[in-house]
Amino acid sequence: MATIKVRCPECDSDDVVKYGYLPKGTQRFKCRNELCQKNTFILNYKAIARQCGITERIIDMTLNASGIRDISRVLKISTNTVIKRIKQQERHLSQVNLAYLQSLSETKEIEVSILRVEEAEGDEMWSFVGKKSEQHWIWHAIDHNSGKVLAYVFGRRKDDVYKELVALLKPFGINKFYTDGWAAYSTNPVAEEHIVGKRNTQKIERKHLTWRTRIKRLVRKTICFSKKILMHNIVIGLFINRFEFGVP
Repeated sequence: MATIKVRCPECDSDDVVKYGYLPKGTQRFKCRNELCQKNTFILNYKAIARQCGITERIIDMTLNASGIRDISRVLKISTNTVIKRIKQQERHLSQVNLAYLQSLSETKEIEVSILRVEEAEGDEMWSFVGKKSEQHWIWHAIDHNSGKVLAYVFGRRKDDVYKELVALLKPFGINKFYTDGWAAYSTNPVAEEHIVGKRNTQKIERKHLTWRTRIKRLVRKTICFSKKILMHNIVIGLFINRFEFGVP
């Protein structure tokens, strides 16, 4: 007699029970893990979009400059499925580098009083959504010494958007903040010592070049651009979370 150990494709839990049959007689299973997002499943899906690992392949291709239609052609699934799976990742995104924030603490519990980033660089980078006149900006800051991204926000080139970034950067306890001469940086200081000039913002400017090379949606002269702000933010947010924050 041969037995097959069934594990949940969503959470990899082995707390799985039989849960009846589909109309065509296929055995259905249920994961009893309370934290699992998947209610029921079967072992072998005929639909390609339901097979295990498809979502991971969609995200991997998205983060390697493949467009929606590119992914649809390669994986042989509909564009609507690709868009839906990408949108589902929004709930997993973080605008703050929590792992780096944790590493700055001397204890397991994050205590703001002992967190400190001595020097940081801040800058904004523009792209567009739909058409060139609809500019969309990403504001972010990096550690001047390590080059790690600390936090980011999306929006227009307005003071109220920058204030959101300032709020996200407060737990890092930044002492010196290097920026260009844009007025918002002076009116809403992140640190007590604010230094204006291009000399100390070379790392963040180089970061922009890397992002524009890796993400087609950020290239200025291109026909590969986002049609919706939501998709634009999610794709760039996924890239930052994986490659800058180290989130799997």
